[in-house]
Amino acid sequence: MLHTAASLSRLGTESAFEVLARAQKLAAEGKDIINLGIGQPDFRTPEHIVEAGVKALRDGHHGYTPANGIPALRQAVAGDLEGRHGVAVNPDHVVVVPGGKPTMFFAILMFGEPGAEIMYPNPGFPIYESVIKYSGAKPVPIALEEANGFAFDAEAVLAQITPATRLIIINSPANPTGGVTPKAEIDRLVAGLKDHPHVALLSDEIYSRMLYDGREHVSLLQYPEIRDRLIMLDGWSKTYAMTGWRLGYAVWPEALVDHAIRLCINDHSCVNAATQYAGIAALTGPQDAVHDMVAAFDERRRIIVSELNQVPGFRCADAAGAFYAFPNIEGTGLTSREAQDRFLAQAGVATIAGTSFGAWGEGYLRFSYASSIDNIREAIGRIRACL
Repeated sequence: MLHTAASLSRLGTESAFEVLARAQKLAAEGKDIINLGIGQPDFRTPEHIVEAGVKALRDGHHGYTPANGIPALRQAVAGDLEGRHGVAVNPDHVVVVPGGKPTMFFAILMFGEPGAEIMYPNPGFPIYESVIKYSGAKPVPIALEEANGFAFDAEAVLAQITPATRLIIINSPANPTGGVTPKAEIDRLVAGLKDHPHVALLSDEIYSRMLYDGREHVSLLQYPEIRDRLIMLDGWSKTYAMTGWRLGYAVWPEALVDHAIRLCINDHSCVNAATQYAGIAALTGPQDAVHDMVAAFDERRRIIVSELNQVPGFRCADAAGAFYAFPNIEGTGLTSREAQDRFLAQAGVATIAGTSFGAWGEGYLRFSYASSIDNIREAIGRIRACL
């Protein structure tokens, strides 16, 4: 009998992929399934980006690259961040990785160990809590409440800090809620952190280009007083419809860059070369496709929120960012998991239970509106009929 490490029992999963597998199995059996569960754009990667990747392969870029990414890509990242956020970024502090999750994993493993505490948003991306537990650290949830627009409350966050707190994770715009934390709240958090110089920050800004109703993204890179302890995560997956390319990056503080690069070397060596050249084309090429995609998401957002508010027992606030709606379903009398399972089995609609994103997600479902308007209307109609 094999004896695996006890730490494996603490490692969770991402329920969206489990629901996707169940939905695909039902579809293979002939059931008509509408998938509003998986969080990826339903658009093609823009053609000029695809062509850049193909050209890189044809030009012979088939080998290893520097572990932190090719210099031209890191320079492009720095240029993009300066253009969007008005901040200077040293390209040597940029570490390119295969997607967003490696940065989460590396940051949490750097600070997480038995006796340490790491704070994370709840409901939030499930990998945060999973990896915190895996590291041996204590997960300390930051409650995100509907009444507060699913934004964090700075005073509440600061009140939870203890001498054991090593890292605080924040995510705005947020998965699964679509919540966006206002600048004033971020200002208060940063000001309060002056009293806690031992605490690092991981700011997950992967949805930074997906905001609605005139909102502008506030990056934590814009606060020089915390740059020496800030890890800022972003990437290409959502903005450029490049989920399958596996390309992300982080800006690391100078004191942690070498640790991050060493983890890259031990973990994945480097990101594949052709994808990195595609990433350069994405950042430096035309952005029309990005604007068109966000405009399409905005239209779908308005429709899905309106439709969900007509479902008996549902209450859905406007999503401020990302491409998720997170309705309150307490009025149905169903738990989140019961609703998820019933809608998939009986209505052929895949959604994700709010509890997949933490205990504070009970009473909610996540709907991804990265699907056509026709699919959205049909799916919500099926749910109304099911109820």
